[in-house]
Parts: sequence; C-alpha cells; structure tokens
Amino acid sequence: MAPDQPNNPLHGVTLEMILTHLVKKYGWKDLGRFINIKCFNENPSISSSLKFLRTTPWARKKVEDLYTAGIDIGD
Repeated sequence: MAPDQPNNPLHGVTLEMILTHLVKKYGWKDLGRFINIKCFNENPSISSSLKFLRTTPWARKKVEDLYTAGIDIGD
C-alpha cells in the first residue's frame, strides 16, 4: 500500500479525473486556448486526449499544473 502524501495535491487523482474536471470547468475551447495542443483543439475527446497526454510528459505536466493552480485543498 502506498504511503499517504499530504503535500501532493495529485495523490489519488487520475489523469482522467483531472481532464474531466478541466473540461467541465473550462470547456474544450478554453482548455485549448490555455494549453494549445491539437487534441484539445481539433475533434477533442477525453479518450484521444488521454492517449496523447499519457505518452507526452510535457503536455501532461501542463494539464496537471493547470489543474493544481485551479483547485483549493479540500475541494
């Protein structure tokens, strides 16, 4: 079992959960403006975006950074 990580806001949060939250909060159009990547701007879907983000560390980091910047601890 993994130890608790109280200082890690992404602990226990999957990439799919992050992406779903961001799409719900901002929509694809604004998300594509914040992070200008093709999978957000051309025929976006959760599935295609997850495939890209799982294989592209720099893009995943941008998504995670946007998520952590917009959350409050205890949210």
